[in-house]
Amino acid sequence: MKKRDRTLPQRETKGRRSPRPGHIVVCVKAVVTKAPANGAVRSAETAVLNPFDRPALAMALSLAKDWGAEVTTLSMGPESVAFTLFETLAMGATRGILLSDPGLADSDTLATSTALAAALKKLAPFDLVLFGARTADSDTGQVGPQTAVMCDIPAVTGALSVKKKGALIRVERIIDEFREVYEMELPAALTVHPSAPKPPDIPLAGLEDAFEKRHVEFWNLDDLALKSELTGKAGSPTAVLSMSRVIRERKCRFLAGTVEEQAEALLSHIRESGHI
Repeated sequence: MKKRDRTLPQRETKGRRSPRPGHIVVCVKAVVTKAPANGAVRSAETAVLNPFDRPALAMALSLAKDWGAEVTTLSMGPESVAFTLFETLAMGATRGILLSDPGLADSDTLATSTALAAALKKLAPFDLVLFGARTADSDTGQVGPQTAVMCDIPAVTGALSVKKKGALIRVERIIDEFREVYEMELPAALTVHPSAPKPPDIPLAGLEDAFEKRHVEFWNLDDLALKSELTGKAGSPTAVLSMSRVIRERKCRFLAGTVEEQAEALLSHIRESGHI
C-alpha cells in the first residue's frame, strides 16, 4: 500500500515568545444525539455542541479576558451545524469558522486532525489551541493530540488551569490519581479536563448579538489548500460501520418487611442472579 503524504505547510514556532498572547483558538464539535437507521447525520435536530468542549471554551474566554486576546472557535461539519458556532459567539467568542466541504464527509480522527491542522496554519499566528477532552459521540480523545503533532506544537492533555509565567504558561492537569504541573512554550495546545469550569448561561442579549449581528465563516478544501485524498473516506484509515443507541432495561422491585427482612431478601436476589 502506498503511504499517503500528510505533510502540511509548516511555520516557524521554535523559540517564539509572546510577551502577551493575543489569539486563542478553540476547536469544537457538533455531536450526534440521535442515531438514524441510515447513519449518523448531523443537523440542528440531531446534534448539539459537545458538552466536553464547554470547559475548553470557558477557559479560553477567561484567559482572553486576562490576556487581552481574541477567541476563534473552529469546527468541522455540514453547514446545518453552524448553529454550534453561533452558540460560541453568543458566549463571547470573537470569530467562528466552520470547515464544510463534501470532501470532508466521513473523516475519521486522523483526517479530521489533518483538516483542523491546515485551518490552524491558515489562522496563524495563534498562541493557544484548546480542545475538549473528548467528544460525547465517539469518545476517542485523539483529535487534540493528533492536531498538535501535525502543527508541531507542544501539547498537554487534561488541563485544569492555566497561568501566565513570563513568556511561558504554567499548566496544571489531573491524570488518574495525580495532579501534575507543566511549563510550556507558546504556541501550544491543551485538551481541557471535564471538571474545569463551564461557561455561564448565555444571556438573551448575547443570543441576539450572535444571530443578528455576527456571522460564521465557511471554509472549504480550496481554502485549506488540502488535497482531497487526505480527508474524508479517502484519507481515513478507519471507518464507523454503524451507530446505534444502547438501550438499558432496568426493573424496579420494592422489598417489603422489616429492615432485616429486606436485607435478607436483597441478599437472596443477588445470590440467585449470580453476582455473588
